Amino acid sequence: MSGVQKAGRFFWVGVLARGKTQMKRIENPVHRQVTFCKRRTGLLKKAKELSVLCDAEIGLFILSAHGKLYELATNGSMKSLIDKYTKYSKEIPAEEPKEKQASEFMDLKEEINLLKNETEILQKGIRYISGGGAPGTMTLNELNVLEKHLETWIYQVRSAKMDIMAQEIQLLKNKEGILQAAYNHLQEKIDEQYGMIELTPMLTNIQYPLTTNINQYPLTIPNQEIYQF
Repeated sequence: MSGVQKAGRFFWVGVLARGKTQMKRIENPVHRQVTFCKRRTGLLKKAKELSVLCDAEIGLFILSAHGKLYELATNGSMKSLIDKYTKYSKEIPAEEPKEKQASEFMDLKEEINLLKNETEILQKGIRYISGGGAPGTMTLNELNVLEKHLETWIYQVRSAKMDIMAQEIQLLKNKEGILQAAYNHLQEKIDEQYGMIELTPMLTNIQYPLTTNINQYPLTIPNQEIYQF
């Protein structure tokens, strides 16, 4: 309320203050559309002013309830701004909430403590196995942990041995295949060579008759060469 004096009289003039708008959905569709248009225009205007005053690059998307798109790119095109944003987001990872960081730090610290305790148990177990520790230096829980690790190590050693043996067997099989192929090749060469050797006399002695007439060349035996029994 404020007082105004006019012509010797004093009047009180009531000024109604603008109430605070409640942040909830406007149910009336007409009022909702009018408010959207007004505030959209004001938002675009503020974005342009911010870009001019502060020399900032601003990209703005607005989607209406009916699916209509409104956009604003103060410098360049919207595509260039999106490319810059994509490159920036890849180079600088998003900051995680402090609560999540604290939780991850506690989990990491707990894991480090567990690994430290397990390392100490393994060191004691190695000393115990090698004879450097007294029989009562390890508790039952520590012995159980050591037993589990030993079983794991034995399984890993056996698996490594099986892999090496399988590789060696495969190498021997490959060598066997190579030797077998070489043997077959040499056998073929030998067969070809002996075939040529057997065929040579037949080709060189073809001018002589293969059969002779026994009547033409009679067989005589001297008398002095006949032995009597």
